Amino acid sequence: MGIFRKRQQTREERAAEIAGQVAGGKGFYGRATRAFLGGDDFARVQESMNAYNSGLGVQQLLAMGAPTIPAVVVSIGDTGKLVNFDPVVDLVVDLVPRPSGDAERISLRTIVSKLRIPRAGDQVLLIADPARPGDYLYAGDGVTP
Repeated sequence: MGIFRKRQQTREERAAEIAGQVAGGKGFYGRATRAFLGGDDFARVQESMNAYNSGLGVQQLLAMGAPTIPAVVVSIGDTGKLVNFDPVVDLVVDLVPRPSGDAERISLRTIVSKLRIPRAGDQVLLIADPARPGDYLYAGDGVTP
């Protein structure tokens, strides 16, 4: 019947669990990865995992109806990293000026879609990061879901 049996994990759930262990440096996979890679490379792995997880968090926030903030791209720089074949970039954006005329400049390291890489002058959307007040998350250009 399966009433008292533990539910089997799907492959995706197991992969997410292992990725979390690797990023956190916990469990067998995390400790082994940290030991084999060394400090600098392990920090890069953690940075990539954090960028991937922030992308998932943005999707959840958009689905819940979190308000977006328009911004204009000032510059974009390549970090040379890929997550799921999408580039991780350094974005510098200006929040759309308020009526007072001052614009706030923000730097982000984020994953962007390789099909819709923003360019200088493009308008993008940001979401206030609930985990870190005062920080923002990249939410795309608002054209594609």
